[in-house]
Amino acid sequence: MAKRVHEVWKGNNIFFLGGRLIFGPDARSLLVTLLLLIVPVIIFCVFVARHLRHEFSSYNAGYAIMIVAIVFTIHVLVLLLLTSARDPGIVPRNAHPPEEEFRYDSSASVEVGGRQTPSLQFPRTKEVMVNGLPVRVKYCDTCMLYRPPRCSHCSICNNCVERFDHHCPWVGQCIGLRNYRYFFCFVSSATLLCIYVFAICALYIKILMDDHQGTVWKAMKESPASVVLMTYCFISLWFVGGLTGFHLYLISTNQTTYENFRYRADNRINVYDRGCLNNFLEVFCTKVKPSRNNFQAFVQEEPQRPPMPTTRDVESGEDNMGNDRRMKVEDDLDIGGDLLKISQRHNIEDIDADIRSRGSDVPHHNSSEADSVLGSDRRAPVGQSDTRHSSWGRSGSWEIATEGSYHTPKEAYQ
Repeated sequence: MAKRVHEVWKGNNIFFLGGRLIFGPDARSLLVTLLLLIVPVIIFCVFVARHLRHEFSSYNAGYAIMIVAIVFTIHVLVLLLLTSARDPGIVPRNAHPPEEEFRYDSSASVEVGGRQTPSLQFPRTKEVMVNGLPVRVKYCDTCMLYRPPRCSHCSICNNCVERFDHHCPWVGQCIGLRNYRYFFCFVSSATLLCIYVFAICALYIKILMDDHQGTVWKAMKESPASVVLMTYCFISLWFVGGLTGFHLYLISTNQTTYENFRYRADNRINVYDRGCLNNFLEVFCTKVKPSRNNFQAFVQEEPQRPPMPTTRDVESGEDNMGNDRRMKVEDDLDIGGDLLKISQRHNIEDIDADIRSRGSDVPHHNSSEADSVLGSDRRAPVGQSDTRHSSWGRSGSWEIATEGSYHTPKEAYQ
């Protein structure tokens, strides 16, 4: 049975509802964040807002204090869910390295067969143009791809994330291209919620002071929950408030947290800065890009690709072919030499037999005549030459020259 993408996902993410919700591996910390948000609001509604329902007689305005707190809390929780439960901008992994980027590097050579040959290398970086300026991008060995500009590999989630800002343990997710807007809205909304709770608690203590005509200490004793909430909100404002201010600075200069901490001392030119107004419009007024991953889809099996031949394989193949050619030429030459010897031996024997046969039939001649006969008979008849040519067709025809010398055709050496 075919599996779905989220079932074979190689990252460290956690999926729910059949891949519809995606969290980081530290998603349990999200429960702590929920408790830090919900518990103080419940205490506020029970011990503070409930007592203020009738303090504002006109149109029962006191109920609005509790309603605003509840609605605002729901708003913050929705932003938290949009930040932590969606794809932050994960770049899909490649099944194999991009072959078009392979090249031969002559500087790093390998000795093959006593010769220095260029080795197959893979460039670790390459340059791309961003706003008319070159930007160097790195190759990710885990995802087997060149990371897009502003993309980085999260070691916690084990994914390459576009416009990687940081990995936030409080939301249990990476903050990237597709959820940075919701992350900032979540942090800033949590800051406003802290300010709201702190202000209403301070108002309640002021009302208690006026009703009982007492001091601040007496009012605080009347409502210890208000004191606890004010202390909690004051401490929280140092974190979420400071984080909101820091990200306002990052948005205005079009930086990410990762870029700010890593390149702060390099004095690099920020090629992404388009002005304060345009930077804010880019974050809040542009359409969120759709996810590049369909976690609910079925996995499509790719056909197996034959391995790329390495330089050593190519060199060994060429050496084997060269050895085969040399062996064939040497074998043909040996066979040709043997044939020549055999042909010479057979021709001389035939000539001697012919002389003996003539000596038995005709009277003997002097030595000069015998030499002339021998010289004339050493020229083999055409029929015999053709016969020998047809009997040795494997490595070419071996013919006997008319002047008494023997030559081999060029085909024997090919």
